[in-house]
Amino acid sequence: MKIRDVMTRDVHLARPGDTIQAVAERMARGDFGFIPVADGDRLIGAVTDRDLVVRALAAGAAPTAPIVEYITRDPHTVLDTDDLKSVLDLMASRQIRRAPVADKHGRIVGVISLGDLSTRVKERYAGEALESISR
Repeated sequence: MKIRDVMTRDVHLARPGDTIQAVAERMARGDFGFIPVADGDRLIGAVTDRDLVVRALAAGAAPTAPIVEYITRDPHTVLDTDDLKSVLDLMASRQIRRAPVADKHGRIVGVISLGDLSTRVKERYAGEALESISR
């Protein structure tokens, strides 16, 4: 099984100049907590709902502050053609809960998350990897 078979395809991208409030509003509307951040076609980072709370809100950031100041730089990405087992192993070994998924041209085409894996994958090693990631 390939990552493209289980990933979320409806990926929302943030841009470096987007405000933290605008990104938080998109997360709330879409009911998701992770957005890759791209400058043009180049992935430069990702932001989570936790980043918004711990890095921005706790630091007293203004709602109009640019999201680029609060992103996680160089997130681990996987390819849509990667084998499920290798991605599960990577996520478990690095304690990654979500990762942007790129195509062979480097374009972000999806996101893989613990939620995707727990609801769409039935293999035994998926459960083992999920347990390891959640520790």
